[in-house]
Amino acid sequence: MDFTLSKEQKDIINAAREFATKEFPDVAQEFDRNEKFDLNLWEKACKLGFVGVYLNEKYGGGGYGFLEHCMIMEEFFAVDAGIAVAILCTTFGSELYELFGTEEQKQFVLPKLVSGKAIMATAVTEPDAGSDPAGATTTAVKKGDQWVINGSKMFITNGDLAEFINVFAVTNPENPSRHGRHSFILVQKDTPGLEANKLHGKLGVRASDTAELSFSDVKVPLSNLIGEEGKGFYQLMELFNRARLQVAAMGTGIARAALEEGVKYTKKRKQFGTPIASFQLTQAKIAEMATMVRAARNLYYEAAWSVDRGIIDQGLIAMAKWYAGDVGVKCAEMALQLHGGYGYLDEYKVQRLYRDAKIVDIWEGTKEIEKLVVARAVLQQ
Repeated sequence: MDFTLSKEQKDIINAAREFATKEFPDVAQEFDRNEKFDLNLWEKACKLGFVGVYLNEKYGGGGYGFLEHCMIMEEFFAVDAGIAVAILCTTFGSELYELFGTEEQKQFVLPKLVSGKAIMATAVTEPDAGSDPAGATTTAVKKGDQWVINGSKMFITNGDLAEFINVFAVTNPENPSRHGRHSFILVQKDTPGLEANKLHGKLGVRASDTAELSFSDVKVPLSNLIGEEGKGFYQLMELFNRARLQVAAMGTGIARAALEEGVKYTKKRKQFGTPIASFQLTQAKIAEMATMVRAARNLYYEAAWSVDRGIIDQGLIAMAKWYAGDVGVKCAEMALQLHGGYGYLDEYKVQRLYRDAKIVDIWEGTKEIEKLVVARAVLQQ
């Protein structure tokens, strides 16, 4: 088994690290405090090829795998989570087009995403349907040559910015299987009846846009159906198999940043006349954090490497997402503890890490859901 990265992969990591460390630190605190983001930074990242590296070169993507995308995600998250989401999650849902879309849909949507001309959102979660997506009640009814969409969505990343919105809606309400009732349908921004309400007051990743969406007799062509009608739930599971890898990389990036901040602070902070890094209990925390970071990275590397080779191991993917998300939260808490009272001040990065970390424990499947997936995979072996 070869754990050596290729020169190209190392170059991608170094380029992502250089970009993030150069562009993010000076604006991260401002974006966090004001809940805003400068889209010029996203456009710059697109021009440098960091956005959509997993998409086919035919559509302007990098032609790499999900592993390379996750490597970039880790580097960006290690500098600032909110900015990383605002840049790299602008293509979330593009996988639906590569896997299930028509050639016309791919040509229409994908080049705009990677070139910095459009942002995508994927609208699944509803006020009463989170961990149970099959319980989503937004409807799309055929009327003539159009779909008529009604309902609402909650916690939608990029919902207020997106040009393209993939809406998860009930199209086959009479299907006896609750997993055969939904479809994905493309809705474009400014379509009459679509309203977006930007959400404020988030705990973390405050630079990224999150919105509530409402659909009131929103009409789109029947050709906006993505893939086969009634297969939306299964398409969503395929999307989750990739999205959860991204979240694992996010958690690893936050955990690594927490470790780096903890090491830096404890080396310079003195108590009883000596750096606190010399204390054994401090060293124990550093050792635990370093081990968890390495384990989380190895998990998502293996899972992403497998997906890129067509091996979809849902148990492994769920392990990576749950463990790395948990590690992100734990390492952020340990780093804040190492900072003592100073960690409570927003002038220290660790305070922002602590707030940003919790979301990786929640989105794309809570850790409770991931544990169920892991257990199911083990019991079925």
